[in-house]
Amino acid sequence: MKTVDKLIAELCPDGVAYRPIGEIGELVRGNGIQKSDFVEFGVGCIHYGQIHTHYGTWATETKSFISPALAAKTRHARTGDLIIATTSEDNAAVGKAVAWLGCDDVAVSTDAFILRHQLDPKYISYFFQTNQFQVQKLPHVNGAKVRRISGNALAKILVPTPTLEVQREIVRILDNFAALEAELKAELKAELKARRQQFEGYRSLLINKASDSASSVKLSEVLQYEQPTKYLVSSTNYNDAHPTPVLTAGKTFVLGHTDETAGIYPASTDNPVIIFDDFTTAFHWVDFPFKAKSSAMKMLKPRHGVAADFRYVYYAMSCVNFQPSQHTRHWISQYGEFEIPLPDIAVQLDIVRALDALAALIGAASSGLPAEIAARRKQYEYYREQLFTFKELKS
Repeated sequence: MKTVDKLIAELCPDGVAYRPIGEIGELVRGNGIQKSDFVEFGVGCIHYGQIHTHYGTWATETKSFISPALAAKTRHARTGDLIIATTSEDNAAVGKAVAWLGCDDVAVSTDAFILRHQLDPKYISYFFQTNQFQVQKLPHVNGAKVRRISGNALAKILVPTPTLEVQREIVRILDNFAALEAELKAELKAELKARRQQFEGYRSLLINKASDSASSVKLSEVLQYEQPTKYLVSSTNYNDAHPTPVLTAGKTFVLGHTDETAGIYPASTDNPVIIFDDFTTAFHWVDFPFKAKSSAMKMLKPRHGVAADFRYVYYAMSCVNFQPSQHTRHWISQYGEFEIPLPDIAVQLDIVRALDALAALIGAASSGLPAEIAARRKQYEYYREQLFTFKELKS
């Protein structure tokens, strides 16, 4: 920051000019690329949707390619150009941009603009991430379900344009912040993975030890199956401000939240269930009210009158390799045939207490990891806003 302040004092003592995008460069609309046009090898291309899901501040390689014949009919970004997604499902993502720094020209799809300019490519890309850009952009975003911004609107947005030396120093600082954040994410992700592996290893150890001195039972003997058809959500307009989670049994688990009040499954700590679906072998412990995403989701509940703790059964199931036979694609049709060890109820409860305690410790530590990343991101965003705040040059 001190280096930037020194450069500004030396090179921009009277302030920095704020110029509209339409003056600092030329906006060219992309054209003619659909996802169905992608091929394994060919000319690199950037689809506007990938700017939202795949690319960061800058890129030197493309995720996708199109045929040379199609590429000859499309518009291309050159090295140093900014590629701007002009369509999104939410206001904040409209105008997300990536600076193209690859050696070759790349084709750009419709619903994206190419900005050819004379600024430092990363500098202008970082500017598109600032609150300053968002505030200027929002009055021009329109559309109902799909949100858009026009080229004419983008052309009016003002950009601070200090000297190239200042721009490059700002880029250097922000690149360092980004690298540190990426390093932190990698370290925390590795730590979280190690903790989960530690839990899984301890769980397998306890369950396997129990199997040495216990008989096995089929899951159909301790669980009963239910299809929650009457608990399906009717709307996919999710909102996290709503109270009831909408669940699926895949890796995503919680898809969103709904305000629907009818047909909520009354799961609780006293009435838990295990949910799963037909198409994956993933399953989840649920002890809170929910709505189901689709009829593919199923539930397992404890079978009464059996000396089996439901939480123990869940942990034991986690050690089963659920592989259906080749003649069926749905493992649930065979779930009852899989076996788990069933020791005395006292042993089951001891295992549950040990695993619950370890899970609580790992959960408490793991919850702090996203918070640490969020705090680092907030710090980064604060300094980025400061770096893009200049005294305006008076004409």
